[in-house]
Amino acid sequence: MLIELCFGYPERVLSAIGHPVTWIGRLIGALDQLLNRKGARRAAGIVAVLILMGVVGAVACVAELELLRLPFGILAVGLLASTFVAQRSLHRHVADVAGALDNGGVGSGRTAVSRIVGRDTEALDEAGVARAAIESLAENFSDAVVAPILWMAIAGLPGAALYKAINTADSMIGHRTPRYEAFGWAAARLDDLVNLPASRLSALLLVAAAALSKDASAGEAWRAIWRDAARHRSPNAGYPEAAMAGALGLSLAGLRVYGGVRVEDAIMGDGRRDADAADILHALALYRRADAILIALVAVLAAIFIAPA
Repeated sequence: MLIELCFGYPERVLSAIGHPVTWIGRLIGALDQLLNRKGARRAAGIVAVLILMGVVGAVACVAELELLRLPFGILAVGLLASTFVAQRSLHRHVADVAGALDNGGVGSGRTAVSRIVGRDTEALDEAGVARAAIESLAENFSDAVVAPILWMAIAGLPGAALYKAINTADSMIGHRTPRYEAFGWAAARLDDLVNLPASRLSALLLVAAAALSKDASAGEAWRAIWRDAARHRSPNAGYPEAAMAGALGLSLAGLRVYGGVRVEDAIMGDGRRDADAADILHALALYRRADAILIALVAVLAAIFIAPA
């Protein structure tokens, strides 16, 4: 976590060899082309997920075992594992939206937020851009930070790699379209399952962060979770989104447009809809505190479980 927080993933390395997630994405793309044909698409999708998990899990297990044989191998494993966490990049992308709104107006804000959300952004006003950025921050705190760390704590490098493979498969093929509704069913359902504990933990971390913040309300965050989270169309995204909305006194989610299709979702929180760049900055401050709490929690657990007898 500290490696990724301090250094991220260097652009020079990215341009030279790509990123482990892009390697996983190429495998998913190849399986899609090979297996996603007319006929028994749901069965083919299950086979694709099993192959994906087998390959990624085997490679990660071998990598961890071989690296641990080296002097200071734990640092090498940590360096590789850091590629599956996105604390730094998530903060940067969301902060870019606030900067774009402040410096370039709504048009620049739409361009910046389109890089981190899947919804249509052309018709978003300033409040819509700000809400989209905050919703993405909340959801990705769970998906891109807490979940890989949780599975890494449970199963080491293979745990994080397998989680990322499932999550990437869901983002690539877990869509309700004619091509993917059946083929991506296994990836989407498995992603819901592996994200379930992290989404609840993320909400609790945001409540704890709000309790340590002068400009956030832990009580409202907790009430929003209990009242709204389960009504979200996603079984997991509602928990961090509701916590973020309640803590900041906002209303998030609701009507969104994906590929020209209007999607009505439940409202998370009962505060203002009129968000702006300042609210994005407040959300980022809450995110930093929640992430710091997570790092401290991991450090305490590590001290307990790896301390010499």
